[in-house]
Amino acid sequence: MKEKLEVIRKAALDEIKSSVDSAVLENIRVKYLGKKGELTTILRSMGSLSAEERPVIGKLANEVRSSIEESLEKIVTSIKNKEKENTLKNDIIDISLPGKKQVIGKRNPLEQTLERMKEIFISMGFSVEDGPEIELDYYNFEALNIPKNHPARSEQDTFYINDNLVLRTQTSPVQIRYMENNKPPIKMISPGKVFRSDAVDATHSPIFFQFEGLVVDKGITFADLKGTLDTYAKKMFGDKIKTRFRPHHFPFTEPSAEMDASCFVCGGKGCKVCKGSGWIEILGCGMVHPQVLRNGGIDPEVYSGFAFGMGVDRMVMLKYGLDDIRLLYESDMRFLNQF
Repeated sequence: MKEKLEVIRKAALDEIKSSVDSAVLENIRVKYLGKKGELTTILRSMGSLSAEERPVIGKLANEVRSSIEESLEKIVTSIKNKEKENTLKNDIIDISLPGKKQVIGKRNPLEQTLERMKEIFISMGFSVEDGPEIELDYYNFEALNIPKNHPARSEQDTFYINDNLVLRTQTSPVQIRYMENNKPPIKMISPGKVFRSDAVDATHSPIFFQFEGLVVDKGITFADLKGTLDTYAKKMFGDKIKTRFRPHHFPFTEPSAEMDASCFVCGGKGCKVCKGSGWIEILGCGMVHPQVLRNGGIDPEVYSGFAFGMGVDRMVMLKYGLDDIRLLYESDMRFLNQF
């Protein structure tokens, strides 16, 4: 068996020395050292040797393996370096060819409008606050004066994860969380994504953006609400914009109102955008309900406040005259390049 091992060593080393590329070397490695290689076959037959012969043959077999592996490693490194040199010589890059133009995307008008809305309220002293999109039922409904049997729940097609967790249907929960952790005076906005189980069409989407605000302090009145929102409308749509407030009902504000702005397309004369009325509904608002203040840990006998909320998608569609909300979410560059 010693002779066989020496023959294998000599044959393997000779083949390695005469090799010219990596593929041939790999075949040699498999031939002698692979699972079915010649050296492996001999090692498997060592069980037939006597107890005195096994350590001697085993030692010699390991020496043969080591010499073959070392020789392979040296020649492989040498051949790979030569192959690399040949590649560099032969693979010439023509630097005179024109490069590939990098296509730069455009900011979605939804994002542009959202940033503008935030800028307006930040300029009036509001802070921007955020909260979880997966929300507790308590914060999304009950703390906002919408108990489990309230009819307003049926008006909001909610994605329920379980009995206590929902995908938030509004960003109002951020207001409750903020009141729990901050004392008045409070002046904050909470923009972000909300979710409702609506079928997708030109005016509905299961995912859309809301923008809500909250002000709480001593002596806050409806006049403060009107002045703030009138200022917002003029900065957003132009100084000639007029606003009006119509009585409405929201569970979390009392009294409540909807705010309209004079049509910025026709100037209030009547057109297809305002459906001939001269007015466009912009947002909902009102004085914070005393129970909502209590739920936020604030004494309604000492403090008062106002809140408002609007759909960012609606602002975009009104501002740019869009008639299909799906355009804002399809990432179609033909559409986005217009902005």
